Amino acid sequence: MGPGDRVRPSNEAEAAHVGRRVLILGGGGREHALGWRLASSPSVAAIWSAPGNPGLAALGPTIPVDPSDPAAVVAAAEQADIDLVVVGPEAPLVAGVVDALSAAGIAAFGPSAAAAHIEGSKAFAKRIMVEAGAPTGGYEATEDRDAAHEALERFAPPYVVKADGLAAGKGVSICLDLREAREAIDAALVHRRFGDAGARVVVEEYLDGPERSVFGVCDGEDVVLLSPAQDYKRAHDRDEGPNTGGMGAFCPVPGFDVDDVDDLRTTVFRPVLRTLAARGTPFRGLLYAGLVLTADGPKLLEFNARFGDPETQVILPRLASDLGELLHASATGSVADVEVAWRDEAAVTVVLASGGYPGGYATGRPITGVDEAGVAAGLDVFHAGTAIEDGRLVTAGGRVLNVTALGRDVAAARDRAYDAAERIHFEGMQRRSDIAAIR
Repeated sequence: MGPGDRVRPSNEAEAAHVGRRVLILGGGGREHALGWRLASSPSVAAIWSAPGNPGLAALGPTIPVDPSDPAAVVAAAEQADIDLVVVGPEAPLVAGVVDALSAAGIAAFGPSAAAAHIEGSKAFAKRIMVEAGAPTGGYEATEDRDAAHEALERFAPPYVVKADGLAAGKGVSICLDLREAREAIDAALVHRRFGDAGARVVVEEYLDGPERSVFGVCDGEDVVLLSPAQDYKRAHDRDEGPNTGGMGAFCPVPGFDVDDVDDLRTTVFRPVLRTLAARGTPFRGLLYAGLVLTADGPKLLEFNARFGDPETQVILPRLASDLGELLHASATGSVADVEVAWRDEAAVTVVLASGGYPGGYATGRPITGVDEAGVAAGLDVFHAGTAIEDGRLVTAGGRVLNVTALGRDVAAARDRAYDAAERIHFEGMQRRSDIAAIR
């Protein structure tokens, strides 16, 4: 039989026994990590990805489909007889891919477009936080330049200016003085640096303290918290340089693991889920809470509506239970019915990036050493921005590879990750040397 010729199991119990056919949307390091873990899930029979990458291609067929094109995604899922679609990036969520799949009767892990607005609009996210009574900082949102400049006077430095919409992780400015803050406002509202994403800005209270990422797998009413991770956003060591999509991460975070954040179910996640449900937009999927551990306790910085990158690359290697069952329960049932277990080891991932990232960078640089780096147990190399050209693996993005290692503790995992990263080479490669260098 061909890929579209499988006889679908007649009931849910039989489907779980046979294993589900899963389509992953996206082609970055997060999606490769999701595919890698799902491929080892007992409930999963086969993996497809769209558009995928060379790492995902090793797990199953790739489909040349734009993941943000709802009609094309539905057609591809139907042709491959997919049981569950797992949405990786935020853009397909905001574009309504999950809505289209649900209308076609295809289970999808991820929120509706209306619920995904919690990431698509920072002003909306702040409004939900306030309505839910969740702890966060003050803010003002406006489309008017003069009003935004006036709003700055009501906050103390450093000033936080954000483009309201999706800006590929580049729409946030932390400004030390009023001059910088006014320039950031003008860059968005006057010069349209971020296009439509910056047609409105959010001026926020600066939250001082270390940042932490907490992921909750939600079913519209309840949540299962995953092991928190810490990522590194700045391009260079000592948290210097411009913001990036993330240069590395580690998990667990000492003093901030699953048991330590259980109260966030009642203070953050469940109130937000109730607020969204009351609006008629229940949230199913991954709700990512970006927190700042302030002197007054954890406060919400932002919400994302999907797995974070590169945190996913350290959380999933520690997951000992069936990821496929958990994601399917989120999409179709109750997450409370799924048991989640964790390995004792720690995980560290180091991002290997193109020279110049997050600014301009070259692509098409040949990559060597990937197979040698990932040969040992507990060592994996996730493809983030790679391609195959003339039979060779080459760079195809800013963040190129994630080298991830397990170890008995964070220090051991860090040593293994950096040792493996030393085996990989491409022209202009850059990486931070202080990922997970905790004391």
